[in-house]
Parts: sequence; structure tokens; C-alpha cells
Amino acid sequence: MDGTTIAVQDYAKAIYALEQREDAGGAVSTNALAERMGVTAASASSMVKRLDGLGLVTHVPYRGVQLTDAGTKVALEILRHHRLLELYLAESLGVPWDRVHDEAEVLEHVLSEELEELIAAKLGHPTHDPHGDPIPTRDGRIVEAASIPLNALEPGARGRFARVSDSDPEMLRYLGERGIAPGAEFEVIEKQPFDGPLFVRFGDEVHVLGGDLARAMRVEEVSA
Repeated sequence: MDGTTIAVQDYAKAIYALEQREDAGGAVSTNALAERMGVTAASASSMVKRLDGLGLVTHVPYRGVQLTDAGTKVALEILRHHRLLELYLAESLGVPWDRVHDEAEVLEHVLSEELEELIAAKLGHPTHDPHGDPIPTRDGRIVEAASIPLNALEPGARGRFARVSDSDPEMLRYLGERGIAPGAEFEVIEKQPFDGPLFVRFGDEVHVLGGDLARAMRVEEVSA
């Protein structure tokens, strides 16, 4: 991947993910980056300087850093590897969706472009991974569809479960055991106050979803 190191790829991917947050405003602070990477602010700052030297980020005064076009290209290429691998592991090898993230984290850095294309062809050139996240195209395009957290909806709201982070295996196992996956349609039946659980109907069953899980589930609301 143009000679970039694993660390550079991981940081570019992390900055891209943070840029997509609703409150990011297109720039990422060193503290937010350090928290996501699990390192000290000093370590993150040092890597940011390295990324700047490579032309992968630019500094936004008083706000943090932002990926350049070159940095975004690195991030989307490694994301394409990661999400294709997750789908391949889940669909072709039967690996549970709560385990594919950790496996893909390792394999994404060693996947050749030739093998990437063979996997994409084998899967029918998919557009989304098992968790509903969009897969970047080979030429570096990605469509990040608008979505909102499930806990933002009120009783009576209907919608479609769009995506969920792949970084919390316990949440994924909980959803998987209940047959809840991206694409499923739902209706919010009840919402407890003070960040309490939501009672949500998927198909014929009503499930109780706690506050943290409801925040992590991204959905597309459907007009009544």
C-alpha cells in the first residue's frame, strides 16, 4: 500500500472514523485520536507530525487535524481490505460476526491487491460488510448514508436497522442471538426515561435494548 507502515495505516483509518462523527466538524483532536488508538496524547501527537510529514494530514488551527486527499486514500484502501475480509470471513468461512473484526484487523495489512479483487469478485462485489458499514470501491469512493442512533427515536417511530460498530463483540453477540442484523425493519414500542431501555419490535418479537446498545445502533427512520 504505497509503502506505508501498519501504524500509519491504522492512524489514517482512525482519523477517518473520527472525522465521520457528527460532532467532529471535519477535524480530529489529538486527544480524541489518542483515546481511540489507546495511546498517550504525546504518542498520538508524535504520529500526527509523522503523518503531516508524509502529506497525509493537515493541521486545522485550534481544532486538530484533517486527512488530506492522500490520507483519505490510505484510510479508504485499508477500510476496503478490512470490510471485505469481514464479509468473506462471515459469509464464506462461517466466522461469527462478533469475531470477524479482530481477524480482519490483522489480515487487512497483508492482503494483496490481487487477493482483494479475488475476494470482492467471489462475494459479488458487495457494497456493505456484515455490520452494515459501506465498503469503499476499488477507486476510493464510499457512500456514508445518513443515519441516526436508535435511542434518538420516540415510541411509534419505524425504521430500518442500518449499521452497528464492529468493535464491541458482546453487543454483536447479543444482537446475533436475537436474530437482529442490518436491514431488519423495526418499530419503537416504548422508551423508558433517563436513558433507560427501549422496547423495540423486530418482526413478531419485542426486544429490550439498553441505552448503550441503542446508541450504538445506527438506523434510518421511515416516515409513517
